[in-house]
Amino acid sequence: MSLPEFWFVAIAFLFTGYFVLEGFDFGVGMLMPVLGRHPDPATGEKRRRAVLNTIGPVWDGNEVWLITAGGALFAAFPEWYATLFSGFYLPLLLILVALILRICAIEWRGKIDDPVWRRRCDIGIGIGSWVPAVLWGVAFANIVRGVAIDENKKVTAGFFDLLNPYALLGGVTMALVFALHGAVFVALKTTGDVHVDAAKLAARLSVPAVVVGGAFALWTQLAYGKTWTWLLVGAAAVALLTVVALTARAREGWAFLCTTIAVIAVVVLLFASLFPNVMPSTTDVAFGLTIENASSSPYTLKVMSWAAAFAAPVVIGYQAWTYWVFRQRISSAQIPDSIGLTVKS
Repeated sequence: MSLPEFWFVAIAFLFTGYFVLEGFDFGVGMLMPVLGRHPDPATGEKRRRAVLNTIGPVWDGNEVWLITAGGALFAAFPEWYATLFSGFYLPLLLILVALILRICAIEWRGKIDDPVWRRRCDIGIGIGSWVPAVLWGVAFANIVRGVAIDENKKVTAGFFDLLNPYALLGGVTMALVFALHGAVFVALKTTGDVHVDAAKLAARLSVPAVVVGGAFALWTQLAYGKTWTWLLVGAAAVALLTVVALTARAREGWAFLCTTIAVIAVVVLLFASLFPNVMPSTTDVAFGLTIENASSSPYTLKVMSWAAAFAAPVVIGYQAWTYWVFRQRISSAQIPDSIGLTVKS
């Protein structure tokens, strides 16, 4: 394996880790209003806090995977990075703004003891979860499909050119699979009424996730896949179908493993279908970017490889330790009363 090939695989690994871990974060944010619904406002607030607390110790650490993936992409494949941002500037900017909104909403939600303030923060968490989930699917589907790139390696397609049927199906797939992933995670991390409702919601989401996700994976395979990637399509299909059965039996531990496998299979399918290209051109095949013509110098890739060899085990080990420490389940009955700054009318 050459160094450019190694770093293509490394970037695929980083994005896979990001979508697995941040995927259930997005799902929790998407479903918090549904799982937090209750006739009694005080009980509903405690339910929403219990749902949010399932990702409280880990959500910011999960975003490190995106920062690392972006840094590795910039350093290992500067041409890919530059071309990507020249054509995907608006959707990537929207993702960034949504993530910032989500961060602020999560961090500041409990600072003021006011229902209106918390409601607005919940809206921010929802927007910051739905928008990236959909737009990441749209972006990666377009990368695999190819966009109009000229001889100067600049994307000439407009924003609405990115909203083609295949890309939109990719966006819906990401959103549905992440929502299912998040519902199963909440069921895994909670007890009591929140656990029961999350398990029921996961069972309802599993069927549309199978249908839409299966359609996207099949389209990807038939249009852009390779012979061996049928294995990935099969793995995603089996995993999602198994989730349907497991959620019906409230086996959330195994269900979460299956949603994880499904996310991994779909992301690996996208990168495997893309290889050895990094950004195909629909204008002219010769204008497309490959791992060879878009990569940095061998010396740069070599230095990066040594740095990654020392840093990656430490980071992964620390994050694994964090998940182990905060492995206990949460109940809405354990949530104390709000202690934020009270707003006086």
